[in-house]
Amino acid sequence: MATSSGNSAAGAKPNNTGAKQAGPAAEQVVAGFQRMRQEQRSLASKAAELEMEINEHSLVIETLRDVDPSRKCFRMVGGVLVERTVKEVLPALESNKEQISRIVETISTQMQTKGRELNEYRERYNIRLVGEEEGAGKAASGNQDSEGGGAKGGAGVLVS
Repeated sequence: MATSSGNSAAGAKPNNTGAKQAGPAAEQVVAGFQRMRQEQRSLASKAAELEMEINEHSLVIETLRDVDPSRKCFRMVGGVLVERTVKEVLPALESNKEQISRIVETISTQMQTKGRELNEYRERYNIRLVGEEEGAGKAASGNQDSEGGGAKGGAGVLVS
């Protein structure tokens, strides 16, 4: 059954390409590109936020290392301020800092992957950003305008 549906889908492709260009419309291409860019931006924002938390943890850890281990300190846990000793809090802070560092590494890997996906998407649909390669962009858009096609099929999409 799976093979017959696969064959019928393969048979339908030549009919679609003959009548109309295969692939998403220019609006769909732009929307997909914008969505991917937003995902990459949110990853970068989260990574920057976590880097700031790492810096804050480092400052507190450095400060607490010079303090008597039996001294009282207060820590916010789940929105509740709890009283502990420096001896109890310091290992927890160091552990949290390590966990946050691992998360930042994971997010960096995800950002690199998303960047590669974005570049592949741009190449696949010939997406150009405003102000990027304007000489090449004008020549390509001139060919499309003479055909009356504009940016159909995602070819030569210009994103601001």
